Amino acid sequence: MAGLTKNTPHPTEIKLHQQSRVLDIAFSDGKTFQFSCEFLRVHSPSAEVSGHGPGQEVLQTGKKMVNIRKIEPVGNYAIQLNFTDGHNTGLYSWDLLYNYGLNQDKMWQRYLQRMEEAGASREHATKNPTMNHSCQ
Repeated sequence: MAGLTKNTPHPTEIKLHQQSRVLDIAFSDGKTFQFSCEFLRVHSPSAEVSGHGPGQEVLQTGKKMVNIRKIEPVGNYAIQLNFTDGHNTGLYSWDLLYNYGLNQDKMWQRYLQRMEEAGASREHATKNPTMNHSCQ
């Protein structure tokens, strides 16, 4: 949350479409972003997913059908997402979500590339869910 300042755009509307598994977020500067629940789950800012530093990211597999069960506000700066696969750690701050929106295509392509390199599937989890695949 180092980028969170008084000038950071903040959400004016957050709307979950459970059937299509999409989260819409409208920001105060007029930008709107649509995030698939899968995108938000595989890019969770939790230590369990992103590790404790560069190169410690844990590739998330089998998350294509994941949905968001609940959205909880955290102060005036973030939300916590509770996913249907039980994952509920990681705070999605306004600056993080805004950055995700601006870089979503690049982040998604990198994720798909990592999945392909690992021979992993978005459909089904790998047999070793603790496999650690670092970004290179």
